[in-house]
Amino acid sequence: MKRSIPEAELERAGAQLRPANLAFVRRYPGESAARQPVHTVYAGAQFYTHDAAAAHGREALHALHEYAPEPDAFAHAIGLPADVDAAALYARVTDKLTREPVEDFRVDFEDGYGVRPDAEEDATALAVAEEMGRGMQAGTLPAYTGLRLKALTEEMRGRAVRTLDLFLTRLLEVTGRKLPRGLVITLPKVTIPEQVTFFCEVLELLEPRLGLPGGSLRFEIMIETPQAVIGPDGTCPMPEFLDRARGRMAGVHFGTYDYTAGVGITAAYQGMRHKACDFVRHVMQVSFAGTGVWMSDGSTAVLPVPVHAGTSRTDAQREENRAAVHRAWRMHFEDVQHSLVNGWYQGWDLHPAQLPTRYAAVFAFFLAGRDAAAVRLRGFLAKAAQAGEAFDDPHAGQALLNFFLRGIASGAFTQNEVIDLTGLTPYELAHRSFHHIIEARR
Repeated sequence: MKRSIPEAELERAGAQLRPANLAFVRRYPGESAARQPVHTVYAGAQFYTHDAAAAHGREALHALHEYAPEPDAFAHAIGLPADVDAAALYARVTDKLTREPVEDFRVDFEDGYGVRPDAEEDATALAVAEEMGRGMQAGTLPAYTGLRLKALTEEMRGRAVRTLDLFLTRLLEVTGRKLPRGLVITLPKVTIPEQVTFFCEVLELLEPRLGLPGGSLRFEIMIETPQAVIGPDGTCPMPEFLDRARGRMAGVHFGTYDYTAGVGITAAYQGMRHKACDFVRHVMQVSFAGTGVWMSDGSTAVLPVPVHAGTSRTDAQREENRAAVHRAWRMHFEDVQHSLVNGWYQGWDLHPAQLPTRYAAVFAFFLAGRDAAAVRLRGFLAKAAQAGEAFDDPHAGQALLNFFLRGIASGAFTQNEVIDLTGLTPYELAHRSFHHIIEARR
C-alpha cells in the first residue's frame, strides 16, 4: 500500500516522543497490586501496646453486642439499604471483627499525643518501639502499621525527627534489624514541597546507619491545609509533593477538620460531606490518579460512645445510650458510604466502636453492587474475547475487575464467590489485568 511519510522520518519524530511516553508510564504506572487497607486506625502513642489491634476488636465486638445484639437492630441503626441481607452482613462484620479487626494501625505522636516534655516523648518513642517489636514476635500486628509524627514546621521538625530516630533505632535493636511488614510513616500538615524533600533526606540518612536497604522507609503525607491545595503561585503543589518523594510516597490522607477549620468553616458545619471537602478530595484524585499512590479519606469525629457511664443506669439512661450510639453509627456509616461512592476506599477510624460501621459500610457497598457488576463483567468478557470483535471500553472492564478485587481484599466476598459469579479463574484474578485476561482468552 502506498504511504506518504518515509519510515525514516517517522522514526526520527517518534524518537522525540518516546522518552516522554516512557516518562509518563513511569509516573503513572496504574493502580497498585498490593492490598489497600479499608481504614487507618489512629490512637495516641501513650496508649499503644503490642496487642492494640486485638484490643480494638474486643471493644468493637462488645459495642456491637451491647447496642445491636441482633442483625435487624444493627440494620435499623445504620440505615442499611433493603437490598442488602442484614443477617449476612451482620455475620460478615462479626467474623471480620473476630478475625482481623484492624487492617492498618497508626501510633499517633501528633494530635492524639500532644506537645509534651522532650524526656517524656523520648521515653514514649522507645516504649512504642519495644511494644511494636513484641508485636512482631507475637504475630499481633495488623497488615499495616506505623507512626504519625509531628509536622515539619520550624517549631516541631526537630522533635519529629528525634522521635522517628529513637523509635527506629530501638525497634531495629529489638527485632534483629527487621522492620514490621507494611510499616508506613505519616507526615501531617504538609504545606510546602520542601518539607517532603527534607523528610526524604532524613530517611536517606537513617537507612544506611540502621543497616536498611535504600528505599526501605516509606511514608504518606496528609493534605489538611489550604496551602497544600493551592500554593502561593496559584498552582496545586500536590504533583510536586509526589516528585519530591523520590518513590517513597505510599499514600495521601485527607485531614477533614484541620482543612475545614483552615478555610473558615465553623465547628458546627465541619464534616466529611461538606462541599469544601468534596472539592479537596477531587483535586487529590486528579493529582494522584494513576500514580499507584493510595488515597485515604478523613474521619467521622462524632464517636459512638454512651452518654451515661457506669453500670448503675436506669432504663431511660440505657435507652439514651443506645440512641446516642445509633446516631453516631448512622453518621459514620453514611460518611463511609459517601467516600466509597466517590472512589475513596480507605478512611480513618478514631474509636473501636466505629469498626462495626466501617466494615458494615464497606461490605454493604460491595454487596449491593456485586450482582450487577458481575453481569456487566461477564458481558464485557464475552464481547472482548470474540476473535476479531472490536472492544472499545477496556477501562470500564478494568474498573469492574478492580471492584471485585477490592471486594475480595476487604472481605466483602470471597474469591470463590467472585469466580462463581463472573466466570473468572483464580489465575485471571491473580493477574489483576483486564487486558491480560482478554488477550489470553482470545
